Amino acid sequence: MRARMALQYAGIQVEHREIELRNKPQSMLLASPKGTVPVLFVEGQVIDQSLDIMRWALGKSDPDKWSDVDKNIAQSWVDANDGPFKKLLDQYKYPNRYPELNPEVTLSAAEALMLKPMEEALQASQYLLGNQMTWVDVAIFPFIRQFSMVDSQRFEQLPYINVKQWLSRFLESGLFHLVMQKYPSWRD
Repeated sequence: MRARMALQYAGIQVEHREIELRNKPQSMLLASPKGTVPVLFVEGQVIDQSLDIMRWALGKSDPDKWSDVDKNIAQSWVDANDGPFKKLLDQYKYPNRYPELNPEVTLSAAEALMLKPMEEALQASQYLLGNQMTWVDVAIFPFIRQFSMVDSQRFEQLPYINVKQWLSRFLESGLFHLVMQKYPSWRD
């Protein structure tokens, strides 16, 4: 989702191929043997990490200056999100895979790691790094969206008003709706 959002924002036209992960087309595996999505094949190179696709797209076009941020602060948010928060999200989302873990403890850890710091940052501005959306917000948004959907009633009860408003801005945005179009699964 974050790669698609960056490509759309940058105005980069791509041929979108929706992949059924249980039945990966041979053409995808030939382009990227690791077999994960997203994969962008462009200018004779394969870019198969969503953050790398975002960076590539923003390097081509960044009309609202999403990249104009403190690189160290930006990286610390993304590191927390893509590392320990992603692991906690998986544990929270799939408790049957982690029967030894207490879901309440997992939820508390996720709150302490991401939701509380986000709430604090969002008290001062609409977005994580100021009053303008940046690539950091876009990079983190899909994971917070997933987190909110695991138990939406429980999420609504959490005290993170600013995080919920931030999430709503994305969910109601034209950019989000454009990239969430459904595509038929690609077949070779």
